[in-house]
Amino acid sequence: MNEFPENLQFDLGKYAAQLVDWLVENFSGFFDTTTSILRWTLTNLEDLLLWFPWWSVIIVVFLLGYRYTSLIGGITFSFLLFLVGTFGYWDLMMMTLAIVIGSVVISLIIGIPIGIFMSYSRILENIMKPILDLMQTMPTFVYLIPALILFGMGKVPAVFATIIYAVPPVIRLTSLAIQNVSKEMVEASNSFGASSWQTLKKVQLPQALPTIMTGINQTTMMALAMVVIASMIGADGLGMEVLVAINRIDIARGFEAGLGIVFLAIIIDRITQGIANKSNVSK
Repeated sequence: MNEFPENLQFDLGKYAAQLVDWLVENFSGFFDTTTSILRWTLTNLEDLLLWFPWWSVIIVVFLLGYRYTSLIGGITFSFLLFLVGTFGYWDLMMMTLAIVIGSVVISLIIGIPIGIFMSYSRILENIMKPILDLMQTMPTFVYLIPALILFGMGKVPAVFATIIYAVPPVIRLTSLAIQNVSKEMVEASNSFGASSWQTLKKVQLPQALPTIMTGINQTTMMALAMVVIASMIGADGLGMEVLVAINRIDIARGFEAGLGIVFLAIIIDRITQGIANKSNVSK
């Protein structure tokens, strides 16, 4: 009586596996092409980041920190970046940065338009909300399984899994930001004969920009949080160093690589927050 009846059990996972098999069987050309394009983009982005001299990257970070936070902020961020270089992880940090930048850019290309459409369509919003809830609450390791099957090992499935995990905040906050724009301002724009596109471009998006920037900040942080998990399917970078350190119980190696990820997160978080605050002030 205490056991759940066997005849009421539903093997939902079997249908999910069949869906993935069907996708692989019928759309293998699409996934191969997508994999080639993403791999080419990530490789060139990584080469570009590694091509810049280390000191030039530190100077750029100092200028960004000084511009969007303060002089102390600029000095602190450039020192943290220099410190990661002294650990011997400069190249790995650039590889990690390439994956994060690639994931965030694709997330924004997908997420911001969806957020805009959600703000205009109640039906789309009702459809997307449970999907976004599912994407944010499902354990991140689950994303790795279909990503591995569809795109193979390496950076591409890591970017795919990272996008699924990181894109919901920018969708939600873009939609929320546009919905919160003053209706009087929108009506005033319409009364002057502006089209829907002109109202969106010149009234709603500028007003919503600070909140959208907060969404971009959260998406970036979540992409960075996937670095170690993505290394389990072959993504190089600081995450792989942490994974190797865990397997070998190498505390020193894991501490330095983990600290590098933390420093990178602090720098990106403070600078993007500074950009968001500046946008808010200029509004």
